[in-house]
Amino acid sequence: MSSNTPRQPVRDLRFFLTVPHACSYLPGKEATTLFLDPKESPGQGVYDALTLLGFRRSGLHLYRPHCEGCHACISVRIPVADFSPNRTQRRLMRRNADLTIEVVPAQFDSRHYDLYARYICTRHHDGDMFPPSHEQYRTFLSLDQPYARLLEMRLDGKLVAVSAFDELRHGLSAIYTFFDPDHSLERRSLGTQAVLALIQMASLKGLPHVYLGYWIEECRKMSYKSSFSPLERLDGRLWRRLVPTDSE
Repeated sequence: MSSNTPRQPVRDLRFFLTVPHACSYLPGKEATTLFLDPKESPGQGVYDALTLLGFRRSGLHLYRPHCEGCHACISVRIPVADFSPNRTQRRLMRRNADLTIEVVPAQFDSRHYDLYARYICTRHHDGDMFPPSHEQYRTFLSLDQPYARLLEMRLDGKLVAVSAFDELRHGLSAIYTFFDPDHSLERRSLGTQAVLALIQMASLKGLPHVYLGYWIEECRKMSYKSSFSPLERLDGRLWRRLVPTDSE
């Protein structure tokens, strides 16, 4: 078990609640979101503190679920020093050893957008991010802040995946990953590989955690998160070890 107390108080900040809306993850459920006043310009310390309290970033917004009667969304993170890849992950890292990785600022790049558009149209054409647009992409993933980064993956010089993440004082926060939907790349599990790359990067930087956002046990699309072990969950204001059900 581990606990953290934010170094910078957030009690003077203003927060708002959205009206209830259809949940994106659990059919038939309604969701409500607590978000920081968009007029606020939080410094790095506030962002660090809110992340420890389960907040996430989407574009310029810091938010977390605040649903009455439902606590399915669980904030999870990987304690980097204790992480040990399982057999499947070790095999995946060997398979992807030929990928080249580069970290760049979170600025708009037409090559990134073209890959994002193909990914959304192929993998998420039934979701709320379809259809993709330049404005949507810029609002979501382009951010001129020193902590915002993009991790590029290339195979033989071809861009095959991009992972947006933030560098905090206490870890790396994975925002969103999109990749080439070509069937020939399926065995590479590029989404999982992006997380493994962030774990390695955090270790090299001496950062203790990689934040994976929210995990919902009943949501199949989030099941990959539970394959990283050990995993910590936010329970109130304490981060506790999540007991894995399957290490492979």
